[in-house]
Amino acid sequence: MAAPDAVAKPSWLRTRASLPSGIAEVRRTLRDCGSRTVCDSSRCPNLGYCWSKGHATFMILGDRCTRGCLFCAVPSGPPSELDEGEPELVAESVRRLGLRHAVITSVTRDDLPGGGAEVFAQMVRQVRWMNPGVSVEVLIPDLQGDLNALRSVVSAAPDVLGHNLETVRSLQWIRDHRASYERSLNVLSAVREMDPTMLTKSSLMLGLGEVREEIVQAMRDLRRAGVDLLTIGQYLPPRGGRLPLKRYVPPEEFDELRATALGMGFRGVKAGPLVRSSYDALQLMKEAGEGRC
Repeated sequence: MAAPDAVAKPSWLRTRASLPSGIAEVRRTLRDCGSRTVCDSSRCPNLGYCWSKGHATFMILGDRCTRGCLFCAVPSGPPSELDEGEPELVAESVRRLGLRHAVITSVTRDDLPGGGAEVFAQMVRQVRWMNPGVSVEVLIPDLQGDLNALRSVVSAAPDVLGHNLETVRSLQWIRDHRASYERSLNVLSAVREMDPTMLTKSSLMLGLGEVREEIVQAMRDLRRAGVDLLTIGQYLPPRGGRLPLKRYVPPEEFDELRATALGMGFRGVKAGPLVRSSYDALQLMKEAGEGRC
């Protein structure tokens, strides 16, 4: 097996070496409010781009995941105690950062009843209560397929509900063994049944050995599940990562996939080497209209 960094990085894939102004202020606000972001925890390559605009994606339910997906930089291990004041802390961070669109995700907490779904619901309500007019997007784990838990998140009426398929069917082994292609699709289709007006979203990462036909099939399956919004990005091995990169996907291929996805009926698509689940999330939501039909 080749080392994760064995494939030479192409000249067109570069991130800014220096962090733009505004980063220190965002970090200070998050630290003062006791909030955690996925930007830092997952070592997102867009951290400088997003934080310089005052955007951040909050990660809740602790900093340790109960699962161990091979592609992920978030540490796994024994989970921490829940912070009952976390919804208010995140809502205060949204207020102080002046966000118009708050994105909230989490580590997977299989140890919690309902996988922490009720905390997601509380987050949506608290952010809205303290920040009138702010739209809220959640990116949830599969909640072990618990439809009652999922219903509690849907009932809080986030503007966008996301759950990531991550990769094509043949490569699902890179996810923790408790995840599956079918379960992820079932979660997304269940949201559509519970609230047909709610925008749903998913994401695929490329460069792990998938072929185009598999990618197109995954997009078809997501559309069949009623998914509205799609992001497609390049897998970038985190430092010390266990999963090898097979290839860097050129920008023109991402452009072609975006056109294909839009042709399938997705209402908004972002595709590119540095695109991640919450990349330009507000703009993507706007592409789908005003959030609700």
